Amino acid sequence: MRIAIVGAGIGGLSAAVGLQRAGAQVTVFEKAAEVRAGGSGLSIFANGLRALESLGLGPQLATITDKQAESFAAGQRRPDGRWIARLPTDSVGELRIVDRADLHRVLLDALDEGTVRTLSEVTSASIDATVMIGLGTEANAPEDFDLVIGADGLNSQVRETVESGIGARYSGYSCWRGITEHPVDLGGAAGETVGRGLRFGIAPLMDGRVYWFAVANMPEHASFADEKAAVRDLFSGWHAPIVELIAATPAPRIRRTAISDLATPLSTYHLGRVVLLGDAAHAMTPNLGQGGGQALEDAATLSALLRPVIMESEGLAEAAEAGSDVDVQLRRYDRLRRKRSQSIAAKSRALGAVFQLQSPLVAGLRDAVFTAAPSRVTAAQAASVQRWEPPRI
Repeated sequence: MRIAIVGAGIGGLSAAVGLQRAGAQVTVFEKAAEVRAGGSGLSIFANGLRALESLGLGPQLATITDKQAESFAAGQRRPDGRWIARLPTDSVGELRIVDRADLHRVLLDALDEGTVRTLSEVTSASIDATVMIGLGTEANAPEDFDLVIGADGLNSQVRETVESGIGARYSGYSCWRGITEHPVDLGGAAGETVGRGLRFGIAPLMDGRVYWFAVANMPEHASFADEKAAVRDLFSGWHAPIVELIAATPAPRIRRTAISDLATPLSTYHLGRVVLLGDAAHAMTPNLGQGGGQALEDAATLSALLRPVIMESEGLAEAAEAGSDVDVQLRRYDRLRRKRSQSIAAKSRALGAVFQLQSPLVAGLRDAVFTAAPSRVTAAQAASVQRWEPPRI
């Protein structure tokens, strides 16, 4: 079974690992000259860990993460450092913080040599699984597959085949991200600090370096002459070690992204022999830390559902008798993934609106509500998002 995956992000590469290990001939098309993660971290909660384990990547993940993040005090703080809401230390659940560059390396190392084709832009995909590969100024070249997986992000070209005209919707805020160049003492506390139209997040990496993010309300196309100075000035006066974290990050490694999600939820995640995963299917704001986790769930689900199809195509005697039809399994993928991922996307956008409140009065009411809410209730809500297991075939 020949499968094309468009996009070499975390979701696309994870799906490539799972499907290749199931026996498919996988080609990953990436339009960039090299596969790069960008200088930021990723929170992987219990659902993401289950997905990576089901793809056979649990041992590899263990080499680039540890459990220390689970022991840090977590919740929301005020800019002066006082806690608004603090989660019980035993309620964080399974959590790993990973440098995206390390995770990309693990995924690439798990693939056969030559699986990823860089400088290969897929300009279109048809429902019969033919993709057109851009060749610069030359005419596009068609390549035929048995299945095309669109993992090409928020501005997906492949999504146009499944459901056209679904654009991006700006959230009203943008986010700087960075990883410190050296270890910084966090004093045993991580989580988020929430102000008025401003927010700062802290997450420890295995080697003592710190992944941080800073969110601010601003026009979508705002520009700054000096990004590091801009974020430093916005958060000057906030509690330690926020200013220290910014100072410990080289300016070229601080990057700002306009935060957007899909303007309209898709009515389906597949059409014919084209299927979507990750941001191409359900781009969401990062307020629940689930963008990467949902992409990993997609990859693990699709790999599990297609495994019997791939085995049957190879003529393996142990192939499952039921569920060996591609269309049947793609419909099942849509049923399993669309409702859950779209619900999480909606919750994430709503939470972002609450966290980014700018009015002093309304923001003060928000903080009071968070303070009054029982911590166990908050923990239970977080656990409900992270509770997931791969499908049983």
